[in-house]
Amino acid sequence: MKYVCDVCSWVYDEELGDPEQGIAPGTKFEDLPDDFVCPLCMVGKDQFSKLSE
Repeated sequence: MKYVCDVCSWVYDEELGDPEQGIAPGTKFEDLPDDFVCPLCMVGKDQFSKLSE
């Protein structure tokens, strides 16, 4: 599943994770730490939407 930042459109892909932030590939969005932020615009998880595929 993929999730898109509502502010800047950066996409979090569960298959890829986010190695730059220490998030391993395969990490589910709901399992991200509560302090996870978008690496581009720094908003929190509550500013992301599930991406329709």
